Amino acid sequence: MKTLTKQRTLILLSILFVVPLGLYSKYYQGVGSIWVKDYGAAIWYEVFWCLLAFYFFSGKKAIKLIPIYVFIITCLLEILQLWNPPILAFIRSHILGKLLLGTTFSWWDFPHYVLGCLLGWFWLELIDKTLTRP
Repeated sequence: MKTLTKQRTLILLSILFVVPLGLYSKYYQGVGSIWVKDYGAAIWYEVFWCLLAFYFFSGKKAIKLIPIYVFIITCLLEILQLWNPPILAFIRSHILGKLLLGTTFSWWDFPHYVLGCLLGWFWLELIDKTLTRP
């Protein structure tokens, strides 16, 4: 029971790190800002979803499956951006809808989703290894 509490604490601390970093990426104005805004933020988006899922589904098997499921779901959301019915247009007109669903389809998002899921997988492994050290 102690380990689950420690794990969830590490996950929450990780989320508290990743969310501001991801939001900052969307509004970054420095060197490479186009890449950071459009693609770097996608990497943090994937890591966030991996961490959030790991909060609810933990274990060795979850560490392997979560990044795969996150990748599949975010790819489906990316494809969904090609469809713009009134309800989705309304959701995307709000900042939270924009951040969660995106607004513009781009093939270049897919490789960054892979990078984000790989980083998310490493992050989940790191949390797990931190708790299982002797």
